Amino acid sequence: MAEVNVAATVRTEFGKGASRRLRQVEKVPAVIYGHGAEPVHVVLPSYDMMMALKNSNVLINLDIEGKKELVIPKAVQREAIRGFLVHIDLLTVKKGEKVQVEIPLHTEGDLGPGQNLVEHVYNALPVEAEATHIPESVSVSIEGLVAGDQILAKDIALPKGTSLAIEGDETVIQVLAAQAEEPSAEGEGEESEGEGSAE
Repeated sequence: MAEVNVAATVRTEFGKGASRRLRQVEKVPAVIYGHGAEPVHVVLPSYDMMMALKNSNVLINLDIEGKKELVIPKAVQREAIRGFLVHIDLLTVKKGEKVQVEIPLHTEGDLGPGQNLVEHVYNALPVEAEATHIPESVSVSIEGLVAGDQILAKDIALPKGTSLAIEGDETVIQVLAAQAEEPSAEGEGEESEGEGSAE
């Protein structure tokens, strides 16, 4: 998993106006939770966090005005249209500690014969892993699968030290038969167009 260093400062101003001023200087507010401690409000550099968050379950070494904290992102709020960071929740972790996270699922291979579709019941797999060894992703083979086939959570090979955080019998991926398109409506449309041009 990726590990990055980010410098932070303690947040002293709150409210919409303060948040707007932070965005104007390319900063983003964040809150650090964990281990029963009081939440800590900090300010982070937007660009550094945008780059860090490109990595799934990135481990962040925070330097908060000289105080070191090891954290992982738990919730990220982005502006709906432009996608810039609005707020981040971070979770304090310790080396050796187990945390529950979701890791992206990637499929590989080709389906068996037939016009079939792959449905991801889970786009990311909930797992429990050691905080400093969270897998970046997990790959699942769909080679040769046909309509009606399923991949259950227990069928997925996980890296050593990682375990499922959902029931093993839960469906993660399934293969569906593609529905045939109805050509009648399209055909009727072509006919009516032809009639219109003849006039």
